[in-house]
Amino acid sequence: MNGFDYTSLMSVFPPSSAVSDRGRLMVGGCDTVSLVQTYGTPLYVFDEAGIRARCAEFRNEFGSRYPDVSVIYACKAFTCLAMLQLITEEGLGLDVVSGGEIEYARVAGSPLGNISFAGNNKAPWELELALNSAIRHIVVDNLPELELLAGMAGDRRADILLRLSPGIDPHTHKFNTTGTVDSKFGLPRPDWDKAVLLALGSPCVRLRGLHFHLGSGLFEVEPYLEAIGIVLEYAADIRRRYGFELEVLSIGGGYGVAYHPEDRPPSIADFAEAITSQLRRKCSDLNLSLPQLVIEPGRAIVAQYGISLYTVGVIKEIPGIRTYVSVDGGMGDNIRYPLYGFVQETLVANRAASPGTKKVTISGKYCESGDILVPEVTLPDIQSGDILAMAGSGAYAVPMASNYNGNYRPAVVFVKDGTARLVRCRETIEDLTGRDI
Repeated sequence: MNGFDYTSLMSVFPPSSAVSDRGRLMVGGCDTVSLVQTYGTPLYVFDEAGIRARCAEFRNEFGSRYPDVSVIYACKAFTCLAMLQLITEEGLGLDVVSGGEIEYARVAGSPLGNISFAGNNKAPWELELALNSAIRHIVVDNLPELELLAGMAGDRRADILLRLSPGIDPHTHKFNTTGTVDSKFGLPRPDWDKAVLLALGSPCVRLRGLHFHLGSGLFEVEPYLEAIGIVLEYAADIRRRYGFELEVLSIGGGYGVAYHPEDRPPSIADFAEAITSQLRRKCSDLNLSLPQLVIEPGRAIVAQYGISLYTVGVIKEIPGIRTYVSVDGGMGDNIRYPLYGFVQETLVANRAASPGTKKVTISGKYCESGDILVPEVTLPDIQSGDILAMAGSGAYAVPMASNYNGNYRPAVVFVKDGTARLVRCRETIEDLTGRDI
């Protein structure tokens, strides 16, 4: 963020991005300024071909290295009907964390038998829904949940994985860490045997395997390798003591992506090679049969393939202090900087090749001093009416949106081969008031 070079910034925008002869940002063959003229701002634009290619990359890189791999998309990263239908068309399953996401999948026509249901505090009605929907498996997070599930399944059989907390620090943001000892997620080490014995002793629960999730945005393969070793050694231990044979090993997601030109996360091929090699090696050493490997990419599938577009409004100069450039969105449609301190790369979409001349702060329109999208960025001389494009908006920005200050959540557009299709309408006052009594 210490200068402005649109050619280097293109590396973190969708792969189909380019600058037209008119100096405008193009994505998926579509002119972003024209998209704004048609659909308004704030606007989310997704590169459909890029998402499909990314799904295929996960399938192929892991599938070519291991005999039985299941890739399931973590819905929490970004969900709409069009996205779920795309995921199904690409042969991926779904990782859900709520009853609402199960219902979303049902409405989208996704195969419910290829759904994994995780989450640390599933309500009884959500577990009932999962049982009645015959989903693939429930990822049991804690002992109270296991006891509740065992008591309510009745004559039904609940296929489960146990989520173990392996106590590994993945070196990511503290809000994104999920596999450490001090985490709300997963069974701590003292509860592992209790959960295994309870599951094996319940006639209505079938323990299929083990699960862990280390966190999000991992730029190293070593935490995965360490966790695989710990969990497989435990699998060998409970086979010896209780006769349990591991059928499924789910290692979660969290694969890091490049949000800035200097970021260098491992490639999907690098992740796949390291993970599958470790899995084969440890299973051989421990005389374990190779389990089905389940991976759960979410952010890594959509993050780089979505951008957000805003229109510049008020520009406020505070001499000697800073220049605030306010846009027509903010924390209500992209809370990631206020929440995580996450900074996104930015271009002026209608003058994408123009050199940067001035440092500014991009602020939102919401009634909060913390409503900042980018604390400091060097851009061309900004004018009211310019269109700002923010990279790396594909994951979490849309699903975390709110109606704070009575604002309408943005429209979402998929682009491909020069054609745009509206997949989610901008909200209206009827949407805001429709549930009020």
